Amino acid sequence: MAILLHVEVVQRRQSRASKEYIKDLVHTFLANFVSLTPGASLTDDDFYENQELMEHVQCITFCDVENDSSAVVLTECEIKYHIYTLDTFGAETDTMMDSASGEEIAAAEVCALPAEQFHGLWESLVYDSKLKEDTLRFVETAFEFSDRNVDSNIISWNRVVLLHGPPGTGKTSLCRALAQKLAIRLSHKFPRARLLEINAHGLFSKWFSESGKLVAKLFDRIREIVEDKRLFACILVDEIESLAHTRRAAIAGLEPSDSIRAVNAILTQLDRLKHHPNALVLTTSNVTGAIDVAFVDRADIKRLVGPPSDRAAYKILHGCCCELMNRGVVVPKETLLTLHVLEASRFADSEGSRASLQLREVAMEAAAANMSGRALRRLPFLAKALHAPAQVNLIQFIDALNLALKQYLSDIQDLND
Repeated sequence: MAILLHVEVVQRRQSRASKEYIKDLVHTFLANFVSLTPGASLTDDDFYENQELMEHVQCITFCDVENDSSAVVLTECEIKYHIYTLDTFGAETDTMMDSASGEEIAAAEVCALPAEQFHGLWESLVYDSKLKEDTLRFVETAFEFSDRNVDSNIISWNRVVLLHGPPGTGKTSLCRALAQKLAIRLSHKFPRARLLEINAHGLFSKWFSESGKLVAKLFDRIREIVEDKRLFACILVDEIESLAHTRRAAIAGLEPSDSIRAVNAILTQLDRLKHHPNALVLTTSNVTGAIDVAFVDRADIKRLVGPPSDRAAYKILHGCCCELMNRGVVVPKETLLTLHVLEASRFADSEGSRASLQLREVAMEAAAANMSGRALRRLPFLAKALHAPAQVNLIQFIDALNLALKQYLSDIQDLND
């Protein structure tokens, strides 16, 4: 059975060529390869000798969620091409008027997809489990059920995703990356796509009687957007527990009754969105125990996103070091072995593996300390800024990473004392 390999091609904005022309151009170029590496990308540095490709293509990325191997043989692949351009305008703030106070409230950030700011985000996220693959499969299955008119009274699905876990583990980034990925994968069905990041805290007016009205106004706008059946809309609600807390406090008599009406209105509006086959709701929570049961029941898929394990930490730091060598910050450019190669050699110490083994030691120490992905990705910057010489090679930089990690852990201990 052929391996399904998705190939995403970013077309240059100035290119006026058809998608079919771009597809043929890329397909002819890839015919020169014997094997391809899922997760890898080719940029103009890789095809600068092909002037026609240079003129029309910015980047080629190989994406494969069906196969775990590090490389796939081209003749054994069924290739599905996705040709698209990146939106460069960025997010716009959608505001609403609080009629009680006369203030403008930031209700949501609206971003056209695929967006340049999210390019490469999906590939940069590293998890031990198949978190990315599972969430992508979930949404694709939801749309398949809708396309085939599966009776929702018999089989229930809401197109609601809940990612929960401690801060800094990449929940919001995964939601944005998923929205970007779906905008690319579903472009044949939805030529336009939008990401709407709702400001949950702004929904509750200090004039409590206005809260329900603000909720109604916001979802009126969302419904206007999803009425366009050719547009795919991802609604992202960060820190959904803020809504759940208000609801429980209202039930306990600690908040005005209008608060619970406002939160109930949000839950009702989310229920209505499931009747729009072009809408997807993505939510995150930092405090798992604070999520309202009524909302949890609405989420089709609920996944814990925890701190990186030693394997994930190594992959993250490996990618960071490679990026700094590619950019000339760490010189000269040297080879860092993947974890698969290290495992195959049973972590044998040699001149060629020494830097990789030292990096693994740093990753293992970071994982043992439950360091978040966000803090881990900041570590290379701190290493270069505070612990590395102006001209730094790979071994020196990994030593600096180790010093930066020890300093970080010491600073955290001081804060907790």
